[in-house]
Order: sequence, then structure tokens, then C-alpha cells
Amino acid sequence: MRPDGCRRATLWLSRAMSVLTLEPRPAGKRWLVAGLGNPGLPGTRHSVGLAVLGHLARRLGVADTWARDRRCAADFAVASLEDAQLVLLRPRRLMNASGRSVARAAELFGLTAEEVYLVHDELDKPLGKVALKLGGSARGHNGVRSCISCLNSHAMPRLRIGIGRPAHPDTVQAHVLGSFSAAEQELLPLLLERATDMLLDHIRERSQRPSLGPDLSEFLPP
Repeated sequence: MRPDGCRRATLWLSRAMSVLTLEPRPAGKRWLVAGLGNPGLPGTRHSVGLAVLGHLARRLGVADTWARDRRCAADFAVASLEDAQLVLLRPRRLMNASGRSVARAAELFGLTAEEVYLVHDELDKPLGKVALKLGGSARGHNGVRSCISCLNSHAMPRLRIGIGRPAHPDTVQAHVLGSFSAAEQELLPLLLERATDMLLDHIRERSQRPSLGPDLSEFLPP
């Protein structure tokens, strides 16, 4: 059963018009992209999903258009990608409760779980590795677990950004919540660029299909 905060999310698209201007949505032509992280803690490994979203907004020319929506406890920006529309979402809730913002936004824009992309850190991939997977379990990620619970679905595509796993298990929490080292920060521009390229290529490909099409277990760059 969904948490009360998700179950009570009965929102109407017309109520968002004061914040965002939206065009009518052909099926499979609008996508929600949510960057998961901890608001107020930029530059940490756990918030790399927010960093990717910021880079994505700059690439699409909407970095100056973020608008806050208190009903979703999130910031929105809307961008065009050819004939598709991307709704970028930055939850203002902490990682473990970010699914409440994502689920409310999905209801607001009339989107299914398959049309919601989650961008988040991945311990089990080294820094610099990026993969896009459709569906599956949370793999121990609390932000993804929250989204699965609130959307009542495992079907969301996930853009997983590798942050590497420390050798000692006792240091995992400090590693995840810590800031990128100076050496790691040198790798970030290329990582953000690759992640953005992969995400946009995948959305373009799906937008051209007559339907959402079959599930893909892994989408990797050439």
C-alpha cells in the first residue's frame, strides 16, 4: 500500500498552469526526469543526480527557468527535445522521501511510471561509469526505494551514475554523503556530459516509437 502522502496526491494539470506552460501531450511525448539527491548538500556523491539534472537543464537552455511548486515540494523546469517535452524535477525532500515528490509530479503531469526517469548515484559502479536500466529493484538505494513505493511500480528507467564503493563497509555512509575529492572533481565535467548524452539519446529513441516498446535491461553508450 502506498504511503498516505502518495495516496492523497490527487492533482490536476490545470492547477499547474500558473507555474508552467504545458502543451497538449501526445502519448509517449512527455517525460519526467527526476534528479535524486539531498537538497542543500550539492557536491556530495549522493547528490550527483542533482548535478546531472543541472547539467541537463543548461544543455537544454532552461537553467534559468526553475520554478518552485509547493504541492510537490520540488522545483520544475520544462524543456523541448525535438517534438517531445521534458519536465525536469528537483525534489526538495531528502533522498529517503524523494518518491513523494516524484509521484505527485507524475500525477500532476499525467505520466505513468514508464515515463518517469530517475537519475541517481550508484555504489556498485566505479566513478566515470554510467548505465541506463529500465525497471528492476532498488538495489539498496533508498531514493529509488521511495520512488518505487510511492509510484507503486518498478518500471521507472534509472540513469545510474557510478560513485564507486569504498573498500571497507564501515565507510560506505561517509563515502556516499561525502564530497567528491579534488581528483574526482576533475572527472565530473566529462561524467556529466556522458550522462546527459546517454539520457537524451534514450529519450529521443523512445519518443520516436509508436509505443513505449519492450523493456531494455541495459542501455550503454557505443
